[in-house]
Amino acid sequence: MTFSQLIIEADGGSRGNPGPSGSGAVVIDGDTGRVITEISTFGGVATNNVAEYRAVIAGLKEAFRRNPEANITVRMDSKLVVEQMSGKWKIKHPDMQVLGIEVQKLISGKSVSWVWIPREQNSRADALANEAMDNETDSIRQLEGEPEPSSKSIEFNPISPSSVRAPGQVTEPLTTIILVRHGRTALTEAHKISGGTGDDPNLSRLGHQDAESVAQLIGGFGSDSTFAHLPKPTAVVSSPMQRTRETAAHIASVLGVAVDTEELLREISFGDWDGHTNEEVAKLWPEIFESWRGSWTESPPNGESLEVFDARIRKARRIVLEKYRGQTVVVVAHVMPIRGFITLAMDGGPAGYWRPQVAPCSLSVIRHWGEEFAELVTANFTAHL
Repeated sequence: MTFSQLIIEADGGSRGNPGPSGSGAVVIDGDTGRVITEISTFGGVATNNVAEYRAVIAGLKEAFRRNPEANITVRMDSKLVVEQMSGKWKIKHPDMQVLGIEVQKLISGKSVSWVWIPREQNSRADALANEAMDNETDSIRQLEGEPEPSSKSIEFNPISPSSVRAPGQVTEPLTTIILVRHGRTALTEAHKISGGTGDDPNLSRLGHQDAESVAQLIGGFGSDSTFAHLPKPTAVVSSPMQRTRETAAHIASVLGVAVDTEELLREISFGDWDGHTNEEVAKLWPEIFESWRGSWTESPPNGESLEVFDARIRKARRIVLEKYRGQTVVVVAHVMPIRGFITLAMDGGPAGYWRPQVAPCSLSVIRHWGEEFAELVTANFTAHL
């Protein structure tokens, strides 16, 4: 069923302000007045205003999923959000600025109007926000006209973990991490080792082509790509190395955001082995090379062991999850950091650092609910290359 006119009623609350928060959104068929979707989302500790913005985002995503071309009216009893989204008031709080940018990107090019209503006229959304705070969980209820799911999003829960076997009481908001390995360099093309403390090469011509291809794919998140069912990213963070920063620049340009850097995302150090092929290392350092393979504690001469590297990547992941909490963020890194993120998401062991394939400018997606739960959506996706 196609809905040409949709109404969103949205509200959020916080018990403590900041305190345990909940967001509620109701999507209504504007032609008949019938409720078609109810969304209730627990947001952990947040302010009332942040919870209200999250309610708007959830409602807009559901409305656009129903019909990207619909005329949408957003009704809220929050004069602050309505005036800010109408462009009349400035957004001053940093957390709300991030959410405001996400809303503006969602509605860019769309037909969306904003209407303030008295609190007593917003009781349905308010009840859903309180339901989320009472139960400390999320729910989405389709009440009418649910379209057939596409093959890209079937059995996919846009708010909570998709598997029914997953823990049911996650309290942290959903943070989606899109992992991208950098594009090719001269060392990549020569099959030479390129670690975190050796040469710092630029992308090659082919590497820039790789980066532009993955940037265009990511630009379609939330709208018209293979990953249209995932939210469009609002942030890009990169390893400090040249090849990752250049790849991140392509992606950030498409998304219209700046690039942050995180030192801990630097590639593992191969020490004296940098710039050599694997065959050269096996010939020049035969004994240590054999003991290093499959080892947790052995390191290359002047390099980094998996044990040390794993501690670094665990810290890097915590920083990303805290800094970009509740957002969708692109993390541009290297083979070993990406393997680390995947291994931690899968609660794996040391073998996770050598089993996954991670191609240049491949894409892997992990959904996190803080440190409580993680869900691997895809790994080493390369169809765009």
